[in-house]
Amino acid sequence: MADDDPGSLLVAKAAVDRSGHDCLTARDGDEAWAMYLEHEPDVVVTDWMMPGRDGPALCRAIRARAADLYTYIVLLTSQGSRDDVLAGLQAGADDYVTKPLDPFVLHTRLLVAQRVTTLHADLARYRDMLTQQARTDPLTGLSNRLKLTEDLTQVHARSQRYEEEYCLAMCDVDNFKSYNDIYGHQAGDQALQAVGTALAAAARSSDGVYRYGGEEFLLVLPKQSQQGAKQMLERALHAVHALNIIHSGDPTGHLTISAGISAFTPAHHPDADAVIGEADAALYTAKAGGRNRVALAP
Repeated sequence: MADDDPGSLLVAKAAVDRSGHDCLTARDGDEAWAMYLEHEPDVVVTDWMMPGRDGPALCRAIRARAADLYTYIVLLTSQGSRDDVLAGLQAGADDYVTKPLDPFVLHTRLLVAQRVTTLHADLARYRDMLTQQARTDPLTGLSNRLKLTEDLTQVHARSQRYEEEYCLAMCDVDNFKSYNDIYGHQAGDQALQAVGTALAAAARSSDGVYRYGGEEFLLVLPKQSQQGAKQMLERALHAVHALNIIHSGDPTGHLTISAGISAFTPAHHPDADAVIGEADAALYTAKAGGRNRVALAP
């Protein structure tokens, strides 16, 4: 509640308290803005004329601020001030109440405000869920190519700016086509899920693990040397082998993976796509060398 009239403020606070809501009060527009920034309330009820920021200025400031949740604004106006009502709504207010304040009318406005803010909170939650789903591979639960693009862009830019190194590891399930042919696609899906879980478990919390496509996975390893990445990927290869997924079509008799590692360093700084290409080329080197191994890009 923002109002420079102590009597009106007292009446309004009592009405809000009786409605079962927590109420903060401000005696001018500047104090109201500071309290809004600190507490981010669901509803702001503000007088039109106040010292500092007036009601419309407070409305515009709230609407100009990007916030996750919606703030419902009720403007207090004088009786019959139609121009004030229109100006307040154009400034961003959702509703208005005329003075002198009727506690019952304010109570009804707060009921509407609660419905609107609840709806906006639900919409924000659904947007977050859709955003997460759009960046998640539905089979493995790992991040997908869209999330990879976003994350790698940030890692690459930061590494360029601060002259830090990072590595990429392209991983591929060995002889996966024959695995699907022998055991079926449902078993193939389960195998990909198990491999993805093993890779995620082997990675650091700062690393990113992504389903790149088909039976391929990509790991983004910030602030990691190529030798450090190689040791980490060798542990990942052992973890996948330890799953003991039988594969009669593989010379080892078990499902295995191969990996190729590329590095971005202050002395070698191609663009992000080129770093991916180098990791992919190193993966082919690992495949050509007999699979179930890690190869480093030159």
